[in-house]
Amino acid sequence: MTNQTSQQPIVDISLREFQQLIRSMYHEKDVARGIEGTFMWLMEEIGELAAALRENDLENRREEFADVLAWLATIANVAQVDLAEAVSKKYGTGCPGCHKLICICADSIKP
Repeated sequence: MTNQTSQQPIVDISLREFQQLIRSMYHEKDVARGIEGTFMWLMEEIGELAAALRENDLENRREEFADVLAWLATIANVAQVDLAEAVSKKYGTGCPGCHKLICICADSIKP
């Protein structure tokens, strides 16, 4: 599958494959930086995503979402958390609050 607006092919990978890809590329550096240092990089990327969301630049938004996801995978690797397992356990059968596939929790509560 290719993206019609660019020449790069879109590679569809699972969350587990993505986390392993990030691990393969950066794990030694990430472990050396530690959880606290890695968390600060994640927060910086979230700030950049917040700025991108205020702009009308879809490509910048895409890049910042990708960066946030990569840094989330990075910190999960350093903290020895399998993201696919964590997501499946918490959300795999529906909303963790109401346990429905389409959430019916009141807007005033965080599911």
